[in-house]
Amino acid sequence: MSAQLRSRDLDVFGLRMPSIETGPANAEEAIVFLHGHPGSSRDWEGLLLQVGEFGRAVAFDLPGLGKADKPDNWSYTIGTYSIVVTAALDRLGIKRAHLVMHDLGGGGGILWAAAHPDAFASAVIMGTGILKNYEWHGWAGLMRRPVLGPLLARLTYGRAFRRTLRSVHRGARPPPEWFIDQLWEDYDYKSRRAMVTMYRNAPPGGFERLSPFFRELDRPALVLWGEKDPFVPSEQAHLQRESFPSAEVVVLEESGHWPWIDDPEGAADHIVTFLKRQLDAAT
Repeated sequence: MSAQLRSRDLDVFGLRMPSIETGPANAEEAIVFLHGHPGSSRDWEGLLLQVGEFGRAVAFDLPGLGKADKPDNWSYTIGTYSIVVTAALDRLGIKRAHLVMHDLGGGGGILWAAAHPDAFASAVIMGTGILKNYEWHGWAGLMRRPVLGPLLARLTYGRAFRRTLRSVHRGARPPPEWFIDQLWEDYDYKSRRAMVTMYRNAPPGGFERLSPFFRELDRPALVLWGEKDPFVPSEQAHLQRESFPSAEVVVLEESGHWPWIDDPEGAADHIVTFLKRQLDAAT
């Protein structure tokens, strides 16, 4: 029988976080997908269905994004996101996690892994990780500015959002239109305002101090990057080996910031194979 997606809402600290899941419902070891900004658990549906053939897989909307609650009085920081990941895994009964992380999701995931090394089994890292000598991309830099950031959050509209995503991926395989529409559908004013707060509280090189810890831990990792990622340069892919010495590094030449979306077959060949190997080794 092929994998089927199941949906439910998680209650984490009084916040509603929609989640989707596939594979064995009660398995304590699972593949956990952490989405980026902008994004939601829906970004992972294609991969969830594939890895659900051999293991439990879950994804959930992080507070402030997707269809999750987006309260004004909430701490949208990377540290808070790591606490949210901890609580969500507890609600889901997951005791050992293989993390698939992209963009913002990598922030919460990396901090969770640092605090729970025995529960952290392996990682797939895309457009995130422990970045070295990294400076914020232009969009993030604007959102961090005191007056311009809130103004940008308020005045961004759909046509400009779509045009920006297309233009920054010029020369790369662009994200498909259905995916850009999906991102915009969830990226309302409250989400944009939450991300202004997040960027202001997140130093771009804030994780470099964790590199020796993860290097000694040396968990299995797959680093998958788009060569033409306009937000996090592809040289950061190879630098991940300073923190994950055993990492397999794959750079897809025509891909941008969402390689598993713009090249689903090429990315899945690496991601699904890696994750199946990790779960097979655990049995």
